Amino acid sequence: MPSKPPVPDDTALFDDIRLLGRMLGDVIREQEGQAMFDTVEQVRQLAVRFHREGDARQRRMLGRLLESLSRDQAVSVIRAFSYFSILANLAEDRHVLRRRQAHELASERPQPGSVRAALDKLRRAEVSPEQLEEFFAHSLIAPVLTAHPTEVQRKSLLDAEREIARLLAERDAPAAPRRRRQLEAELQARITQVWQTRLLRYTKLRVSDEIKNALSYYGSTFFQEVPRLYLDLEQDLDELFPRADGKPWRLPSFFRMGHWIGGDRDGNPFVTAETLQYALRLQARTALTHYLDQVHALGSELSVSLMLASASPQLLALAEASPDTSEHRRDEPYRRALIGVYARLAATLRKLGGTQALRHEVGPAEPYPDAEALAADLRIVRDSLQAHHAQALAGMRLAPLLRAVEVFGFHLATLDLRQSSDKHEAVLAELLQRAQLCHDYSGLDEAARIELLLRMLRDPRPLRVPDAEYSELTVSELAVFEAARAARRSLGEQAVRQAIISHTESVSDLLEVLLLQKECGLLHGTLGAEGAQVELIVVPLFETIADLRNAPQIMQGLYELPGIAELVAASGSLQEIMLGYSDSNKDGGYLTSNWELHKASVALADLFGRLGERHGIRMRLFHGRGGSVGRGGGPSYEAILAQPAGTVGGSIRLTEQGEVISSKYANAEIGRRNLETLVAATLEATLLSARQPARGAGRRGTRMAAPQSFREAAAELSQSAMHAYRELVYGDPSFAQYFYAATPIREIAGLNIGSRPASRKPSTELGDLRAIPWSFSWGQCRVALPGWYGFGSAVQSFVERRGDEGAELLARMHRQWPFFQALLSNLDMVLSKTDLAVASNYARLVGDAAMRRRVYRAIEQEWERSVQALRDITGWSQFLQTNPTLARSIRARFPYIDPLNHLQVELLRRFREGQTDERTIRGIHLSINGIAAGLRNTG
Repeated sequence: MPSKPPVPDDTALFDDIRLLGRMLGDVIREQEGQAMFDTVEQVRQLAVRFHREGDARQRRMLGRLLESLSRDQAVSVIRAFSYFSILANLAEDRHVLRRRQAHELASERPQPGSVRAALDKLRRAEVSPEQLEEFFAHSLIAPVLTAHPTEVQRKSLLDAEREIARLLAERDAPAAPRRRRQLEAELQARITQVWQTRLLRYTKLRVSDEIKNALSYYGSTFFQEVPRLYLDLEQDLDELFPRADGKPWRLPSFFRMGHWIGGDRDGNPFVTAETLQYALRLQARTALTHYLDQVHALGSELSVSLMLASASPQLLALAEASPDTSEHRRDEPYRRALIGVYARLAATLRKLGGTQALRHEVGPAEPYPDAEALAADLRIVRDSLQAHHAQALAGMRLAPLLRAVEVFGFHLATLDLRQSSDKHEAVLAELLQRAQLCHDYSGLDEAARIELLLRMLRDPRPLRVPDAEYSELTVSELAVFEAARAARRSLGEQAVRQAIISHTESVSDLLEVLLLQKECGLLHGTLGAEGAQVELIVVPLFETIADLRNAPQIMQGLYELPGIAELVAASGSLQEIMLGYSDSNKDGGYLTSNWELHKASVALADLFGRLGERHGIRMRLFHGRGGSVGRGGGPSYEAILAQPAGTVGGSIRLTEQGEVISSKYANAEIGRRNLETLVAATLEATLLSARQPARGAGRRGTRMAAPQSFREAAAELSQSAMHAYRELVYGDPSFAQYFYAATPIREIAGLNIGSRPASRKPSTELGDLRAIPWSFSWGQCRVALPGWYGFGSAVQSFVERRGDEGAELLARMHRQWPFFQALLSNLDMVLSKTDLAVASNYARLVGDAAMRRRVYRAIEQEWERSVQALRDITGWSQFLQTNPTLARSIRARFPYIDPLNHLQVELLRRFREGQTDERTIRGIHLSINGIAAGLRNTG
């Protein structure tokens, strides 16, 4: 019996990095000259040597060399190392897939985090097929793509990078020497293309650009990998959980995609009803174009002749209904049927997508009324093939196409609406004032608002007065709801399903959105009337620490109102609640944000457990996670498993933001792995947590409610951490000045990397700054302060108060509590990416020396406390001791990031001293791009 191949070490990774680096060097020599190549190579060797040997003298030599560069030399070096970082990322992604494939060949056991591994756990836990059926019947797993100002790469570059990744993958396979030479020549050509493609946008990114960027991932990843995910899962279920009736598994469409791009109006004045319509039209066009391509290819493949095989009466009827009358295909019913399907799809594309199919149909046909009608036709084709000895033909292209239609429909992805509660309030205030129902709605207290809103919800009459003039805000907001209503009629109910309320602070914030839906025809009947239904789920977004603490009380107050529970029950029995990681972190710091999110999740789950018993209403949490740890980032698998027992319940939505989207989904295989982990984690978090005892300490990683001692310790830590964090960030009057000087926040605000303004208001108040650029800026200067600050002080105070017993308790929490494990794992990751030596260079940009020393020293001391606390609790002697994959990644990429940081500081200094020419500004923006690409999760 042949031995199984070993899992490869890192030799192949570093061989790829050297190959790509050499090719980039050749391009630089050719394009920029030998002198510039020599400079870049000198910088590279010093940076790599420093990271390998840790000699501070080499870092000083590197710093002096970089500071001596002219402006044009600095820009060229920045471009070189930005591309080094991008190419190193591609090599690293290839190595992850290489190791995964080798693991599958070498081991009988599935890789941790895979769906197969999760199903193995469920089988060992004696979960039954019936329990799995129940899970899939009521579950929803949805990654939601959002546009935020941290995605710095242009689509042109992403497309070129996909091609380089494809060539690296092909290069791994055995090939003749001539083909290997061709592959290297193609790689060289693509790297040349990348070098000659500008990294930056000349104009600010528009919402339409963000929409198109998001849709590009469907052709490269989602259309291929989502159906494959279902197929593989069904096959695994057939093997591990065979049905009692012997029938194969056929899963409902529980995994779907979501979007915010085009519907997220919070703080973005460029998102309007027209933007929403444009986004939905492009989404429909993307889905229908894919179906047209697949149906055309399927028609070419299904050349089955009635002279050689039979077909079902339904298939023959479908063929007869086709506009295809060619004599050449009279005996080919599948082709004729699919030509008819194509014609109907082409008509549907004209109607919903506003464009023609690239290949014109053979004759006129009626558009499909909905995606289910298309799916029904495809099922006729499938069933006929299966009934006439052609099952193999049904499985190749038709099965993935049918699954895609069931999952993506004509709408492609559910597009959420989001707006701030104060905007809803302003619209209602104007409507009520013009209708002479309330002169000053905003002046009412909460009880009076609730009483008035309930009265309006029970009144069938609209609020708008015919021929009255309304403000631009009111007209715009109502138009968005009306556009959502029209989209649901044309594209299906899943086209727009959620109306999210940013800054939810009261029950009236939720009632206002119900009343706006009534005004726009989305509430049918009146509150309290039998059969009343509302079309959009009203989703509160709890963001700040105070909001999270008030969330259970607000939701309980809502459901205590007469008619609300009955309305929700009649409208799908689902209440979605969104939890904001970004603003809660900016408000209270890393540890407190995580703890308050955890507490709110538990309290909300308890509340809806009771509501479920009385009214059958289920809760689904929507996690507003960002890319950086300070915004809820980190591995999705561990994050879902760390959710409190009973809070997942088979359904979860979570945002995918910024540069994380490209790092997760630009490569189809990497994308598949990331999609799979969402399913695996949700399965485990739902079905294993229900089988764990409710209390007590267990094995590492088991899912159970935390002991009281753990919760009390977390609360104590949280209080100390928040005090330390707010004392620095909001208590030190000089801190904002330090932040604006020691980070590139002002320059980030000028970079064309998002359609949304960086601040809510034109001010330098930290309270007005959005959480995204806040985290992004700290990542750029390698401090990553939102991801750890306050932890060290909290642990130190805790141990000082409780002594050895306290230290042992923290260690036990790390061993036994998934929440604490995930918190420390992410802390470990973010601390490993910090570099205070680099940060000290940025600190020198602060003009006030005394203030600079004081604030930087506070950051440095807290970093040292946090590192020591992490090691004391975990017993780890170095960063990433239990995460060798990330440790390898950092070794591969970080030598190329340090020079970018040094040059960014140097150009920032020159710019702020008056060297404000276009080339200097371009160099700064290029460095921001390169650092973000290298760090991968800074936004």
